Amino acid sequence: MEESYEISDPRVLKVVAHPLRVRLLGLLRTDGPATASELGRVVGESSGSTSYHLRVLARYGFIEEDPDQRDARERRWRARHVYTSWDNVRMAATPEGREAVRIMQARQIEALVRGMRAFEESPDPDWLPAAGMSDHLAELPPEGVREFYRRAAELIRELEDRHAGHPGVRKVHLWAAAFPGETRGPAEPPDSGEHPDSGEHPEEDA
Repeated sequence: MEESYEISDPRVLKVVAHPLRVRLLGLLRTDGPATASELGRVVGESSGSTSYHLRVLARYGFIEEDPDQRDARERRWRARHVYTSWDNVRMAATPEGREAVRIMQARQIEALVRGMRAFEESPDPDWLPAAGMSDHLAELPPEGVREFYRRAAELIRELEDRHAGHPGVRKVHLWAAAFPGETRGPAEPPDSGEHPDSGEHPEEDA
């Protein structure tokens, strides 16, 4: 697969932001090629419904037919890219672009919640010490946040290389998000000496 599908047209971003399409694309990226029937069983949809949405994804360049067709009676699809990316500045220039990003971010949150719930329903004891969430509060400029994303991606690739072949390796969903916090207005009183939580919650990681 190619590394990234960079989208500049908000209409294309809205195509993949459809709840079923984004999930089908995610399954093809994480689990590999599949047919409409196979994907339909996973997401609880008919093969006719999944087949339609797969064709839409193919029309806009997200997926393609797998050249290794195991059964000539049914198309097998594969993802074309590892992930989807877009320029927030360019998308924010139009109402349509802002709406597309808002919908896409909502889909990302839905995927996070779905992953959390799936683990809660069937927790793997070996993964309890590592699985979970933590949040951090940092004082950074926009340049620092961009560096954080870049270095996080580099670290992930480094860790994948280091642990390649480890018997405990599984596909792990990792999320990163950054949004500036609210600033205190000038009319509010000065610091009373009480300080907010640091944002680190290691005890909640499990």
